[in-house]
Amino acid sequence: MTELVEQLNEKMGIEVTDWNPDRVVATMPVKGNRQPYGLLHGGANAVLAEAAGSVCAALQSDGKPTVGLELSCTHHRGVREGIVTAVATPVHIGRTTVTVEIVLTDEQDRRTCTARLTCMVLQTVPGS
Repeated sequence: MTELVEQLNEKMGIEVTDWNPDRVVATMPVKGNRQPYGLLHGGANAVLAEAAGSVCAALQSDGKPTVGLELSCTHHRGVREGIVTAVATPVHIGRTTVTVEIVLTDEQDRRTCTARLTCMVLQTVPGS
């Protein structure tokens, strides 16, 4: 399962640069992740948000596997170049779910997207 996440993160150019239970930071280049009008693709925002949010949720789960249950994204500002940064922080830590807020910003520290990810905490690894 981890291999699949690493493959997508690698394809998108996502790097997790800081992680602890209170905050996860990840970055992604705009180049290679644009839509036809030259703006960062909204789906790329979602991938970055889920990548950072999933790591944040996993750090809350006492080693139990977590899987995405719901992701919502609000796109505030278009980005044409540079790097976007996602900062994920937990807003709810429950026994069976973890909800994380993810704020994406451009290189001028302007908010470009706000996302919320809810992950389910599983008792066993999926497919085992």
